[in-house]
Amino acid sequence: MGSVAVIDYGMGNLHSVANALRRVAPEVEVRVTADPQAIESADRVILPGVGAIRDCMAEIRRLGLDDVTRRVVEAGTPFLGVCVGLQALMEHSEENGGVEGLGILPGQVRFFGEPLLDAQGERLKVPHMGWNQLHQTRPHPLWRDIEQDARFYFVHSYYVTAADAALVAGTAEYGVTLHAALARDNVFAVQCHPEKSSDAGLTLLRNFVQWDGRAWPPQFV
Repeated sequence: MGSVAVIDYGMGNLHSVANALRRVAPEVEVRVTADPQAIESADRVILPGVGAIRDCMAEIRRLGLDDVTRRVVEAGTPFLGVCVGLQALMEHSEENGGVEGLGILPGQVRFFGEPLLDAQGERLKVPHMGWNQLHQTRPHPLWRDIEQDARFYFVHSYYVTAADAALVAGTAEYGVTLHAALARDNVFAVQCHPEKSSDAGLTLLRNFVQWDGRAWPPQFV
């Protein structure tokens, strides 16, 4: 199974992600690290994240992890973005007055709005926090053994809209349709927290550590 590097830029859900990986794949070496060499030599890489995108991007750039992330993606290494780790992959976020992302995936990160209303006109709280259904919009190896519309745990005030509909692997509804999972080649990224999402989330992480980085047909190692 090899090794998984969890990119450490001093913020976010690093150790909860690492502990969930160790639970589902005890045979895998899990490294929480900011060392470029360790990240680039890993068999798989995860970019997690919790907090304000401005602070996250500032630390990613200060540590030189922006270039490392691009090199890992370009090398074809299986790559998973989680929550702010998804948002950081996009071109631009409206948060904090506007923040440039890594630009690895085309699209924007937008504020839910105030007031935010559901289809019945009822007011929804922001942040979007709690369990919500994630609807799979196309096949992907990381959906293996996960039921359609399984519930995942979300915590966020901003949501992703991809510029290319072909990138969207899953959606969720919360006043708007948010692109809750994106996939392209060796990259898969989710707005939810799989490490906090019970069996469905742990299944997604287990699928990730077995994935060879090919989007379709599914290939596992």
